[in-house]
Amino acid sequence: MNSMGNAKEQVIAAAEQFARSELEQDSTGHDWWHVYRVVKMAERLAEEEGADIALCKIAALLHDVADEKLNPSKEAGLQKVSDWLHGKPLIEEEQDHIMEIIATMSYSAGKNPPMRTLEGQVVQDADRLDAIGAIAIARVFLYAGWKGDPIHDPMLQPRESMTMEEYRHGKSTAINHFYEKLLKLKDKLNTNAAKRMGGERHRYMEDYLEQFKHEWEGEL
Repeated sequence: MNSMGNAKEQVIAAAEQFARSELEQDSTGHDWWHVYRVVKMAERLAEEEGADIALCKIAALLHDVADEKLNPSKEAGLQKVSDWLHGKPLIEEEQDHIMEIIATMSYSAGKNPPMRTLEGQVVQDADRLDAIGAIAIARVFLYAGWKGDPIHDPMLQPRESMTMEEYRHGKSTAINHFYEKLLKLKDKLNTNAAKRMGGERHRYMEDYLEQFKHEWEGEL
């Protein structure tokens, strides 16, 4: 491995340690193991799509350290990651690229602009795939419990359009969250590799919701 590749491996190792220390106590579903899965998926998608694997892994490792849910503000979270990157053996363009990916990748009530680069598309897809499927179902209920939202309330309809403030803090339910966000993600995936996997995971969630509805009404 050349010295440049070696430097990137050092940054990956340091980013892993940083993310672990920041997120290992998280109880919102944005914990270290979420990051671990996103990194594994980003690596797989990057290989299939021909993106820069090291850059994708670093951005994936750092993406939730900056998450506004876990920081005083989006700006404060991004500043924390930017300060950490400063002085690492990456050229300025790489640091800027990583920060751009992290700043743009969150769902943000569906309002963020599209990803400019293939690496950004890969990391965003990896993060979104963790919000589609079997693990996503578990994370929805974990997050709802953390927020204090009920599992389901038939009188509370899913919100069709909302501001960022409403999305973050408005009253909802775990089941409504599927309709407000998770079932919309399949059509927002960027890469062909992610779309293939997302379709299968999406159907799994639809089947789950069908079963849930029947059990709720005592039909099964």
